[in-house]
Amino acid sequence: MNSGPVWRKSSRSAEGTNCIELARLSEGTGLRDSKAPNAGHLTLDRPSLASLVKTVKAL
Repeated sequence: MNSGPVWRKSSRSAEGTNCIELARLSEGTGLRDSKAPNAGHLTLDRPSLASLVKTVKAL
């Protein structure tokens, strides 16, 4: 029995750093701040997530 989304952080993230966590949701992919997990999350569809990743990698 699943009690909710399974949030995961990159294995390249170090403790104490600013990170985001991702989770598969029925309506897309959730993104949240790992330091404030109860503050809510953004939900992105696959094309929007791909665009975000592409943009961040270009920085």
